[in-house]
Amino acid sequence: MTSSSSLLDPHSNPAHYLAAALTAYVDLPDTPLRASVSDQRQARIWFDRGIALEVVETALLLACFRRKMRPADAAPLPRIRSLAYFQPVVEELLAHPAPSGYLQYLRLKLRGILDSAPAKVQKSTFSDDR
Repeated sequence: MTSSSSLLDPHSNPAHYLAAALTAYVDLPDTPLRASVSDQRQARIWFDRGIALEVVETALLLACFRRKMRPADAAPLPRIRSLAYFQPVVEELLAHPAPSGYLQYLRLKLRGILDSAPAKVQKSTFSDDR
């Protein structure tokens, strides 16, 4: 019999792991409003490989941070269309783990960048103009 605490642990429950990974993905700027079937498949691959959610979230934030820190005169990058975009950064973090506290650092730095950037388009499925 499975304990109730292990059912809620995203590292032992694929549904919770996928939900957490996909929510972190769609909450980022320049990503789709909804995760696709291929995004769900990518998150399941990470779960099956035993990749910690902290590594996944760090990869998502690090890639986003790198995109936002590009020179202002650089050509704009296209929107991110797939969770697979982050796979190389996940592999980078597996090969060279981030130091303790790095995830929190990225959260703060990215929040500061996003809060100070001019809003181009609000990421929402609802519209105020109806």
